[in-house]
Amino acid sequence: MKYRPFGATGLRVSEVGFGAWQLGNPIWGAQDADPRALIDEALAQGCTFFDTAPGYSSGASEAALGEGLREVRDRVVICTKFGHTPEGESDFSASAVQPSLEASLRRLRTDRVDVYLLHNPPRELLEGREAAVFDELERLKGEGRIGVYGVSLDSRAELQLMLRNTRCGAAEVLFNAFHQEPAGAFEEAAARGVGLIAKVPLDSGWLSGKYGKASRFEGIRDRWAPAVVARRGDLVEKLRALLPVGVELSEAALGFVLAAPQISTVIPGAKSVPQLKRNLAVSGRPLPEDTVRAVREFWERELRGAPLPW
Repeated sequence: MKYRPFGATGLRVSEVGFGAWQLGNPIWGAQDADPRALIDEALAQGCTFFDTAPGYSSGASEAALGEGLREVRDRVVICTKFGHTPEGESDFSASAVQPSLEASLRRLRTDRVDVYLLHNPPRELLEGREAAVFDELERLKGEGRIGVYGVSLDSRAELQLMLRNTRCGAAEVLFNAFHQEPAGAFEEAAARGVGLIAKVPLDSGWLSGKYGKASRFEGIRDRWAPAVVARRGDLVEKLRALLPVGVELSEAALGFVLAAPQISTVIPGAKSVPQLKRNLAVSGRPLPEDTVRAVREFWERELRGAPLPW
């Protein structure tokens, strides 16, 4: 496992982290391993960055990490979030920050959170019109309850608003081969010393190689209309054709994200130990520069002017 600085925060993290959204969820949960087996394997492979949120599996994800990481707490970096509760409600008010943090700390069995993020907040928070929330985060940071705070967001515009209107030291950003638009603000983030976390690197499974034009979906993924599924399947085929012989699509997708030097860590999810091992094995195996360039050109040609609907 390779490690990278987390911006200018003083933290150092594994370049491939552990996305814990699936832990404890009967629908999205582990198929071949229980949460503890996944956490133990991640630790054995050198993973030190673990990302969760109160809303993941109604708090069960945080609780699973709390149990699995308590004996190695000082050797890992835990990231959790604020804004969406285990009960499915949303509250980004300043008065809700400390109660939410304290509940997360109990589930995580720790006295501090290393990285604490606003979980896709309303735009007015990023525009600086709700300074009380960030004042509260700064207070909790001063007390040592938070190491660094920031925002989980989806676009270049949101990242730029965060950088220009707040004192945040971290951002978790949607970034993958199909969604490269946020990269336009990465240099600015790096100049500010912000640690960048890349989320959804496999584009909800499309960049894992398991979906194609004939795929059919139910549940949360039935949001894709047949025409969108067909287009996504076509894009997967075009992207796969750009890869060197022997390089799997998921490996290339994660390698492409890590080719951005400003990214501190990427956080794919995993539902089984073999899948987790494949994700973590990408560390230290850089994608060839000509392939990285080809994937960037692919996005410019196919997606910049016609982005995929989420």
